[in-house]
Amino acid sequence: MGKSHAYRDLKLCTKDCLCLFVCPTGATNNETGQIDFSKCIGCGACMAACPSKAISMIPNILPKQQEKDDHVISILFKIANNKIKENSILQKMLENDNNNKLIKALIYSNQVIIEDLFREAGYMIPQSKKSHELLESLKDSEVKNIVDKLLEKIPLNEN
Repeated sequence: MGKSHAYRDLKLCTKDCLCLFVCPTGATNNETGQIDFSKCIGCGACMAACPSKAISMIPNILPKQQEKDDHVISILFKIANNKIKENSILQKMLENDNNNKLIKALIYSNQVIIEDLFREAGYMIPQSKKSHELLESLKDSEVKNIVDKLLEKIPLNEN
């Protein structure tokens, strides 16, 4: 296996299936739309052949996330909390006008921004230390079995 493997974005895939013909290992699958990472050697032939640019190469081992100091993290959380409050207001507005495309677009945009802010703060990256600490904190809850499975499958890539 190479240093990276192919990933298909199903939202972009137009099912031209040229990747099937150029993949030397048969890692691409047009029935499920998935690429079998265990078969992928990271050659990039499928990415080069894809007319819809739905395939990209991602590293097998993701780099450690850059450290953020506590002040930066607190500001990221403040901005995220403001976006969450804004979405709450927008949701109430949407109840009165369910067909308002602008409100729906603003809600979606805020959700993307909120996810990015949490990711920048060090959360929502499965292999990060903070995500593992969060999962560990949930071990005594009702979802213990799920947490154990996640911790088993997601390798920690930081010390």
